[in-house]
Amino acid sequence: MSSSVFHRRLLATAILFSLPTASVFANTSVQVAAAASLTDALNDAIAVYEAHHDVDVTSIYASSSTLARQIANGSPAQLFLSANVTWMDWLEEQNIHVQQRSDLLQNRLALVSASDSVPAQFTPGEGTAIETLLGERDRLSVGDPDHVPAGIYTQQALETLGEWVALAPRLARGNDVRAALALVEREETPVGVVYQTDAFASDAVRVLGLFPATSHDPITYPIALIDAEQNAAAIALREWLASEEALNIFAEHGFDTSISAP
Repeated sequence: MSSSVFHRRLLATAILFSLPTASVFANTSVQVAAAASLTDALNDAIAVYEAHHDVDVTSIYASSSTLARQIANGSPAQLFLSANVTWMDWLEEQNIHVQQRSDLLQNRLALVSASDSVPAQFTPGEGTAIETLLGERDRLSVGDPDHVPAGIYTQQALETLGEWVALAPRLARGNDVRAALALVEREETPVGVVYQTDAFASDAVRVLGLFPATSHDPITYPIALIDAEQNAAAIALREWLASEEALNIFAEHGFDTSISAP
């Protein structure tokens, strides 16, 4: 072999090994499936993250139940943030590769209204029934208790307070908690039950009062990778979302971050 041919091959080999591998290119994007109640906070967090990292983050928001079913059916999301532990547990029961799971945030359940006909303050469980806030044909706006975490917590709270039997036939059931919030914002229902953070995100409603924290299961948001232990970008984002910088953003939106504070 001539000296010139040898050097050309050596140069070609050096160039080949200096090029980024396919896996590097594949890991420059992350798809995130997140509970609808996280929309505003997570959008803000992602904007901060993308401004300082060479990565594209695509987020999809819906009820945790909808997202979990989509993931089980092959949705390409690499990161899942659920509004309760039940749907994350369900994914694991479906033999989905849930990795690096931990609890990230907590929330509270709030009774909200946009109507001037409703008292400015009304704390559930303090004597007067929620039903008294409804007219004869009015409904209470909630996430659907059959599958939406906010609705499941609402049913638990109403059962604890002894109001479920009276209110169950009068529910306006939303496909997720933001749908329930929208009905109250448009005053299609005089009152509704949403997360405290949803009320925080809306200029149209006010919080009448919070449900007792002991009236329902803790409102906990777990986070986990979904079959993504080889995706460096997903791993990095998942770690950052539990960092002090990200938790401060969630706290600004009204979430309780003490459960995962560094």
